[in-house]
Amino acid sequence: MLWLGLYFPLLPLEIFPQGGSPEPLAVAEGRLVLGCNREADAAGVRPGMSISAASALVPQLRVRRRDEAVEAAALSRLGAWAGQFTPVVSLVAPHGLLLEVGGCLRLFGGLEKLAGRVRDGVAGLGYRGFLAAAPTPLGAWLLAHAGLEERIGEMEQLAQRLKPLPLALLGLEPAAVAALHGIGAVSLGDCLNLPRAGLNRRFGPALLDRLDRALGHSPDLRPPFVPPASFEARLELPAEVWETEALLFATRRLLLELEGYLIGRGGGVQRLNLTLLHRKQPATAVALGLAAPGRDARHWLALLRERLGQLALPAAVEAVALAADDIRPLDGRNFSLFPDAAQESEERAALVERLQARLGAAAVRGLCAVAEHRPELAWRYAEPGEKAPAPVSGPRPLWLLDAPEPMGALDGFVLRAGPERIESGWWDGRDAARDYFVAEDSQGARLWIFRELRGERKWFLHGLFA
Repeated sequence: MLWLGLYFPLLPLEIFPQGGSPEPLAVAEGRLVLGCNREADAAGVRPGMSISAASALVPQLRVRRRDEAVEAAALSRLGAWAGQFTPVVSLVAPHGLLLEVGGCLRLFGGLEKLAGRVRDGVAGLGYRGFLAAAPTPLGAWLLAHAGLEERIGEMEQLAQRLKPLPLALLGLEPAAVAALHGIGAVSLGDCLNLPRAGLNRRFGPALLDRLDRALGHSPDLRPPFVPPASFEARLELPAEVWETEALLFATRRLLLELEGYLIGRGGGVQRLNLTLLHRKQPATAVALGLAAPGRDARHWLALLRERLGQLALPAAVEAVALAADDIRPLDGRNFSLFPDAAQESEERAALVERLQARLGAAAVRGLCAVAEHRPELAWRYAEPGEKAPAPVSGPRPLWLLDAPEPMGALDGFVLRAGPERIESGWWDGRDAARDYFVAEDSQGARLWIFRELRGERKWFLHGLFA
């Protein structure tokens, strides 16, 4: 087995989009600064500084209180996102993940390529973390927690790398750590050199159990993370936003999380609901749809850019939320060197979706045949690409007039085809009895005309051929 450990030291800070605002931002716990963004760091704010001292140093500093529930939700979404790399993911609250990747290495081309993809994906989501690999889950976690981004595959090598690490990483009670320091044991290696019986008697079984699990001497069973049945994510903004373009950075993070979640589920979605939350105004809802289920974050972002570009915000936005609940399975596909019919169809669908996002769904529609002989009733609007039954009659002109126009005499016209007799509609009060012909005028234009079979048997123009 091989485990990847991911440790996020600044998760409380990084749940806020760093690109959302250039203002100095700090996250505080109690009376102390827990972390700060680049702008605050450049102004001299440091973790561990008191809030009052930081505010005196940077008067425009925005201080956000640490919210452990929001952190837990962010870590859960990270776990769902990581499911695209392996089905075995475990959360290490509050700052990390463990991924069992031993059975997935060939799929991703080896450990280094897999680790690179995980690292790039984490950076794309806006998080910074340490990544390490080891044959035990606790060993991988300890290396990552210590900031040692190493790839270790053998137990002997793992033991050597763990020995210098400080005892504080084991998560023992502070009193136990202080007592161990008092007898000169400050690292894992120091504890391993002491008699086990004495350690067990003075400090209980927790210390030896964690050492044994880290070194692979005893099993380390980790509860697997089970992703939710639907996707829901909310992201607080560091400052209120009035411009829709500024919302794309935060929304991109949520879309990338959704993409990873869907890859892990082997599915896609056809509808997304984006909610823009205001302080004193009702939320603004933005619905997006595709012609077929998909999960490409870049495509969703392109559609969202078109929609937000036309949106006038009623008030400043303080948070964004994304939801998708109708997860549908996606069939796998083979990729070829040259474009095939499936790829061309996807490109056409993507173009239609972008046009609908820009112009509105009502402005970009398809036409669908209806099982009806009367020409004016033989079609309907449909979703672009919707499959339709075959027409029940012969060829029809592309341009059909809204209402037939009287023609008078047929002087100068030549009948090229026909008649096609249509007698229908007696059951709905729109009875039609007509003989249709394809006619050609003196200029060579091809017309679709008909003669009434009842009454004065007048001629009418009903359509034009291209």
